[in-house]
Amino acid sequence: MISSQISTRIRELAKRYPQKESVLLPALMLAQKENKNVLSKQDIGNVADIIGVTHSKAYGVATFYTMYNVKDMTGTYHIQVDTNIPATLMGAKKILAHLERKLGIKAGQTTPDGLFTLSEVECLASCGTCPVIQVNDVYYENLTIEKTDALIDSLRKGVMPDRKTEYFWGTTCNVLLKNRGLENSTSIGVYRKNGGYKALEKARTMSPEQIALAVKDSGIKGRGGAGFPAGLKWSFLPKNHGKPVYLICNADEGEPGTYKDRQIMEYDPHLLIEGIAISASALGCKLAFIYIRGEFDWIADILDKAIDEAKAGGQLKDMDIIVHRGAGAYVCGEETALIESIEGKRGQPRIKPPFPAVQGLYGCPTIVNNVETLASVPFIIEKGADEFRKIDFKIFGISGNVNKPGCYEYPIGTSFKDLIAAAGGVKGKLKAAIVGGLSVAILKADELEDLVMDYESCARKGTALGSGGIIVINDEWSIPELALRSMEFYAHESCGKCTPCKEGSRITVKILEKILKGQGTSADLANVERLVGTIKGLTLCPVGEAFSTPIRAMVEKFRPEFEKLLTN
Repeated sequence: MISSQISTRIRELAKRYPQKESVLLPALMLAQKENKNVLSKQDIGNVADIIGVTHSKAYGVATFYTMYNVKDMTGTYHIQVDTNIPATLMGAKKILAHLERKLGIKAGQTTPDGLFTLSEVECLASCGTCPVIQVNDVYYENLTIEKTDALIDSLRKGVMPDRKTEYFWGTTCNVLLKNRGLENSTSIGVYRKNGGYKALEKARTMSPEQIALAVKDSGIKGRGGAGFPAGLKWSFLPKNHGKPVYLICNADEGEPGTYKDRQIMEYDPHLLIEGIAISASALGCKLAFIYIRGEFDWIADILDKAIDEAKAGGQLKDMDIIVHRGAGAYVCGEETALIESIEGKRGQPRIKPPFPAVQGLYGCPTIVNNVETLASVPFIIEKGADEFRKIDFKIFGISGNVNKPGCYEYPIGTSFKDLIAAAGGVKGKLKAAIVGGLSVAILKADELEDLVMDYESCARKGTALGSGGIIVINDEWSIPELALRSMEFYAHESCGKCTPCKEGSRITVKILEKILKGQGTSADLANVERLVGTIKGLTLCPVGEAFSTPIRAMVEKFRPEFEKLLTN
């Protein structure tokens, strides 16, 4: 049953949204947390009744997102081990195997006493702090076998330890990470003391057209991965349409290797809020959203607190910002799937056109920008477009086989070698790297020798700068094994709407499993190439291409490793 307190909270949350159905995702999560981390059919129905949607719609949403526990199998403590590519490279499989022995269960099972459920999960955007375990909604990072034992022993006593994250970071640009190391960096007092909200004050003396022109002249490209010019995107908003304009900050950071946006939100939330406020002024937006992945529960709390501070300080006097929590779906990183999710639906992509700038959230003109993109806007307004072009700063998240995994803010155009040097160098001998998040083509060691980390140079190498998530791989790792783990991620995260993506990813997983078992043939390897080579352009969103590009490159560049496993 849902308590009267939670019912009241759901109704109050619903009042903030232009359409009450939008509260469905956060409402389901509130019900789950109240019911010992399980979401029963009865609770789903009760949530539906409170909001005024059908039970079937609420159940369809609850069964789409991975964070809703609709099966009554979850223990008091849900132990979730991230084993995606960066985590695997950094020892997560050893942690998982140790937990299976210690708890006496396999992944997907619950201990007989109902205390622990153990799960192997996909990327938690903790790529620089792996191995990581999420216990219910709390992250425990930088784990070792000893730290894992201490965590389990504490949980057995009924004590959830305080989370503490330590990893490397650095900046030569001193813009996006300048407040990262300061005490109380999330507070408005610290932010203003260090020059925060001066850009917003300046923006309030400018016309919307002047703000938009400055962003366009800066040439800033979207930092989410696609690299589309932000100012040009803003220009697609129709004129004299008579509808509200919405701005959505895409904080659904789910691409393996990518964990830069959480740096801004977790340590300098007011930088993002200032960027949103300025951008909203340029766009004529009165209500903005931060769509944050549901696993970032503590960061969502930080943002909510910062927004309250900004309101109290008069920084948001002309607008409001809603932090909307997702519930576990990689596909919601795609802007139309994200919009569907905010509207209280399953996060599946829409057919385009119409594009969001014309018909987006609630059928109104909508701009979707990435966290890092919006957080760069204050600098552009305060210092000017010319100054931005001189620096063109970006956060590079470096993970995998390096000595100092972390986030490093450097100018676009910095060499790969310099970035790896900043991250303490490679552990062992460099074999390959994925330089823009998991969805871009892998590069061999010799291709990385002279690589410059900018859009054009990466394209010439047959890859992409993407999100700037650099995954370093040493010569201890098998590329076929990493290919299979990559495909398992994409097969798990396919929303199921497009058959080429849904079935193509699953079939590719099965073939790669066969090859890894030593049962594959040359025909099987050819089928992998055929499948990933034909999917491009056949899906509504980029997820199909996101797995076809890296797998194809792995096979082409490391063919002898695959052929060595074949029976003929």
